Amino acid sequence: MSFLGLGGGSGGQHGSSQINSQAIDVAVAELDMITDIFNRVVSSCHTKCINQRYMEGDLLKGESVCIDRCVSKFFEVNKKVGERMQQMGGASQAAGGAGSFGM
Repeated sequence: MSFLGLGGGSGGQHGSSQINSQAIDVAVAELDMITDIFNRVVSSCHTKCINQRYMEGDLLKGESVCIDRCVSKFFEVNKKVGERMQQMGGASQAAGGAGSFGM
């Protein structure tokens, strides 16, 4: 089974060459979101952990430890914010009905 609906299907598909445009839109949006998160992590942790003057080709031990901690904290905060937003969304839907988010 393919994410984009190509190949490996069991039904007799008369339109097997057609690509599900909705699945492609979802995949593109997900890729954009992942790319944005990656760029924000790199920018934030590079600013915090890497010296502006590169003295060596490899990371120093302190820089490496700083980056590990920075990335870990970034994703922990991202997770907590996501959970909090879900709680707020659930409470909003329970209080105001399903129309509060345009659904």
